[in-house]
Amino acid sequence: MIEISQIFALLFLMLGPFKIIGPFAKMTRDADPILTRQLAMRAVFFSILAVLFASFLGDMILAKYSIPIPILALAAGLILFLVALQNVIQQFAPTDTKHEPVAPTLQMALNPLAFPTIVTPYGIAAVMVFMAISPDLRTKLIIGGIVIGIMLLNLATMLLTRHMGKLLFLILSILGAILGVVQVSLGLLIMYNQLKLLV
Repeated sequence: MIEISQIFALLFLMLGPFKIIGPFAKMTRDADPILTRQLAMRAVFFSILAVLFASFLGDMILAKYSIPIPILALAAGLILFLVALQNVIQQFAPTDTKHEPVAPTLQMALNPLAFPTIVTPYGIAAVMVFMAISPDLRTKLIIGGIVIGIMLLNLATMLLTRHMGKLLFLILSILGAILGVVQVSLGLLIMYNQLKLLV
């Protein structure tokens, strides 16, 4: 079983504020502060609903196919490893600056802000697998609490973006680069542990 501390670290990297602050700052650059606050709050609300719904629905679907827990954990490790590796490599890719800024509206809270910026497809996949391999209801509730806590941190980050934009972006970028390597390692560790159980 994957430890709760590892689950927290992985979900924090995949659903946390590292990838949000840049797009949100660009989206709300010239926006009214009230609109910015409403956009952030709605996006987090939609994100919480999307992750919790997808995780419980995915849990039922995975249970229907009776996939062994070691295989699910191995799949989680593989997903985490590939996503982390992609994120680490993307840091060296040139940024695309050709797109013209679009005036923000409240409709953007759902798309593109909540999905796929905050709630990524791989984030949903990870939560779904973690829920499926949880041994009891208490662990599932802890994972749900972790997700909600991360989303509240995302909300705080978006609300602070206007006041601490460049400094916060720099700190999160450096921290994200460091933790990206940690995520690659954790993904490999999960796969290693599960392969030992299968052999």
